[in-house]
Amino acid sequence: MGKAIRAGALYFVLVFALGFALGTIRTLFLERSLGNLAAALIELPVMLAAAWAICGWVLRRTAVPPRTSERLAMGATAFLLLMIAELAVSVLLLGRTPSGHFATYRLFDKQLGLAAQLLFALFPLIRR
Repeated sequence: MGKAIRAGALYFVLVFALGFALGTIRTLFLERSLGNLAAALIELPVMLAAAWAICGWVLRRTAVPPRTSERLAMGATAFLLLMIAELAVSVLLLGRTPSGHFATYRLFDKQLGLAAQLLFALFPLIRR
Protein backbone atom coordinates (compact mmCIF):
# COMPACT_ATOMS: atom_id res chain seq x y z
CA MET A 1 0.00 0.00 0.00
CA GLY A 2 2.96 2.34 0.58
CA LYS A 3 3.76 2.30 -3.14
CA ALA A 4 0.21 3.40 -3.95
CA ILE A 5 0.33 6.25 -1.44
CA ARG A 6 3.68 7.48 -2.78
CA ALA A 7 2.32 7.22 -6.32
CA GLY A 8 -0.77 9.18 -5.28
CA ALA A 9 1.43 11.91 -3.82
CA LEU A 10 3.46 12.14 -7.03
CA TYR A 11 0.28 12.14 -9.14
CA PHE A 12 -1.08 14.98 -7.00
CA VAL A 13 2.11 17.07 -7.20
CA LEU A 14 2.34 16.85 -10.98
CA VAL A 15 -1.35 17.52 -11.66
CA PHE A 16 -1.55 20.27 -9.02
CA ALA A 17 1.46 22.07 -10.49
CA LEU A 18 -0.10 22.00 -13.94
CA GLY A 19 -3.49 22.98 -12.54
CA PHE A 20 -1.96 25.89 -10.64
CA ALA A 21 -0.36 27.18 -13.85
CA LEU A 22 -3.47 26.69 -15.97
CA GLY A 23 -5.69 28.08 -13.22
CA THR A 24 -3.61 31.23 -13.15
CA ILE A 25 -3.97 31.62 -16.91
CA ARG A 26 -7.71 30.90 -16.67
CA THR A 27 -8.18 33.46 -13.90
CA LEU A 28 -6.05 36.23 -15.37
CA PHE A 29 -7.07 35.93 -19.01
CA LEU A 30 -10.04 33.70 -19.78
CA GLU A 31 -12.40 34.55 -16.92
CA ARG A 32 -12.09 38.29 -17.56
CA SER A 33 -13.07 38.01 -21.20
CA LEU A 34 -15.30 34.91 -21.25
CA GLY A 35 -16.68 34.56 -17.73
CA ASN A 36 -16.18 31.86 -15.10
CA LEU A 37 -18.24 29.10 -16.70
CA ALA A 38 -16.81 29.41 -20.21
CA ALA A 39 -13.28 29.58 -18.83
CA ALA A 40 -13.87 26.44 -16.76
CA LEU A 41 -15.33 24.62 -19.77
CA ILE A 42 -12.20 25.43 -21.75
CA GLU A 43 -9.80 24.42 -18.98
CA LEU A 44 -11.50 21.19 -17.83
CA PRO A 45 -10.85 19.01 -20.90
CA VAL A 46 -7.23 20.13 -20.99
CA MET A 47 -6.75 19.31 -17.31
CA LEU A 48 -8.51 15.96 -17.58
CA ALA A 49 -6.46 14.94 -20.62
CA ALA A 50 -3.27 15.98 -18.86
CA ALA A 51 -4.29 14.17 -15.65
CA TRP A 52 -5.01 11.03 -17.68
CA ALA A 53 -1.55 11.16 -19.27
CA ILE A 54 0.17 11.99 -15.98
CA CYS A 55 -1.67 9.14 -14.26
CA GLY A 56 -0.45 6.70 -16.88
CA TRP A 57 3.12 7.95 -16.54
CA VAL A 58 3.01 7.68 -12.73
CA LEU A 59 1.54 4.18 -12.90
CA ARG A 60 4.29 3.04 -15.26
CA ARG A 61 7.04 4.76 -13.26
CA THR A 62 5.91 3.49 -9.84
CA ALA A 63 4.50 0.10 -10.91
CA VAL A 64 1.43 0.32 -8.68
CA PRO A 65 -0.23 -3.11 -8.86
CA PRO A 66 -3.55 -3.21 -10.74
CA ARG A 67 -5.43 -4.36 -7.62
CA THR A 68 -8.53 -2.29 -6.91
CA SER A 69 -7.41 -1.45 -3.37
CA GLU A 70 -4.01 -0.16 -4.55
CA ARG A 71 -5.47 1.95 -7.35
CA LEU A 72 -8.18 3.38 -5.07
CA ALA A 73 -5.52 4.22 -2.47
CA MET A 74 -3.49 6.07 -5.10
CA GLY A 75 -6.52 8.05 -6.28
CA ALA A 76 -7.74 8.75 -2.76
CA THR A 77 -4.31 9.99 -1.69
CA ALA A 78 -4.09 12.30 -4.69
CA PHE A 79 -7.64 13.59 -4.12
CA LEU A 80 -7.13 14.20 -0.40
CA LEU A 81 -3.89 16.09 -1.03
CA LEU A 82 -5.61 18.10 -3.76
CA MET A 83 -8.46 19.11 -1.45
CA ILE A 84 -5.99 20.15 1.27
CA ALA A 85 -3.89 22.12 -1.22
CA GLU A 86 -6.93 23.88 -2.69
CA LEU A 87 -8.11 24.87 0.77
CA ALA A 88 -4.63 26.15 1.64
CA VAL A 89 -4.40 28.22 -1.57
CA SER A 90 -7.89 29.59 -1.01
CA VAL A 91 -7.18 30.61 2.59
CA LEU A 92 -3.52 31.61 2.42
CA LEU A 93 -3.27 33.16 -1.05
CA LEU A 94 -6.80 34.29 -1.79
CA GLY A 95 -7.68 35.42 1.73
CA ARG A 96 -10.85 33.38 2.08
CA THR A 97 -12.00 31.80 5.29
CA PRO A 98 -12.44 28.02 5.24
CA SER A 99 -16.22 28.47 5.17
CA GLY A 100 -15.81 31.00 2.34
CA HIS A 101 -13.79 28.45 0.42
CA PHE A 102 -16.43 25.75 0.82
CA ALA A 103 -19.14 28.25 -0.13
CA THR A 104 -17.58 28.56 -3.59
CA TYR A 105 -18.75 25.02 -4.31
CA ARG A 106 -22.27 26.43 -4.63
CA LEU A 107 -21.20 27.91 -7.98
CA PHE A 108 -21.78 25.75 -11.04
CA ASP A 109 -18.26 26.21 -12.45
CA LYS A 110 -16.79 25.06 -9.12
CA GLN A 111 -19.13 22.05 -9.10
CA LEU A 112 -17.86 21.13 -12.56
CA GLY A 113 -14.32 21.42 -11.24
CA LEU A 114 -15.13 19.19 -8.29
CA ALA A 115 -16.69 16.59 -10.61
CA ALA A 116 -13.50 16.65 -12.69
CA GLN A 117 -11.43 16.24 -9.52
CA LEU A 118 -13.43 13.17 -8.58
CA LEU A 119 -12.78 11.77 -12.05
CA PHE A 120 -9.06 12.58 -11.57
CA ALA A 121 -9.21 10.49 -8.38
CA LEU A 122 -10.72 7.55 -10.28
CA PHE A 123 -8.21 7.59 -13.16
CA PRO A 124 -5.78 5.19 -11.44
CA LEU A 125 -8.58 2.65 -11.10
CA ILE A 126 -9.94 3.23 -14.61
CA ARG A 127 -6.46 2.83 -16.11
CA ARG A 128 -6.19 -0.77 -14.82
